[in-house]
Amino acid sequence: MAKSDPNKVLRLLPIFAGGLGGVLLLVNRLLTTQLTESQARSDALGIIEGAVLILIGLIWQQIQPRSPDVVTLIGEEGFELASELPAEVKTELAWASHLLLTNTVTRSLVVYYDGKTLLRRGILGKKARVTPGAIVQKVLDRQKAIYLVNLNLYPGKIEFDYLPENTQGIICQPIGDKGVLILGANAPRSYTKQDEKWVEGIADKLAESLKVL
Repeated sequence: MAKSDPNKVLRLLPIFAGGLGGVLLLVNRLLTTQLTESQARSDALGIIEGAVLILIGLIWQQIQPRSPDVVTLIGEEGFELASELPAEVKTELAWASHLLLTNTVTRSLVVYYDGKTLLRRGILGKKARVTPGAIVQKVLDRQKAIYLVNLNLYPGKIEFDYLPENTQGIICQPIGDKGVLILGANAPRSYTKQDEKWVEGIADKLAESLKVL
């Protein structure tokens, strides 16, 4: 279920105040039998004030960031490591995945390396094996990360059937020239530039650790 925007009322408050002020001025003018110069000046100032409040409210609708819609990912929480991995590699993958799950908005992650699924952790999708689609293959070929800020807008999302079906945002980060770190979030547009740098740094660290394979 989508999480309500906590700033919604705050952004709408100037519009309500300006509109209410305008209505009260209109009622006051209709009930006044004889208009004085001072009242006319007051009415003019009131109209300007109401218009400014409404304008501020409309501007706030555009410039104030809205909280992204958060969903509960469909799937069971789990932690799966390829059994044939050396102990030191398992430790490294466990450490890296823990950092990503606890320090970023990541809720589900997969490590795909040299044609194998080495790790799945967080909320797990129904499919255990990663089959690289067009997006993941592009990351492997170009050695450049791809951030899908709102997965619902991308027809190619069907290739990520190994993540929860209602994953909202995805980062595909290359691990050296053989692998990809795939991260899933439960809200669109939720990864910051700092998160992206953090993910890149951890992927570079994993690339060094996985060279032994």
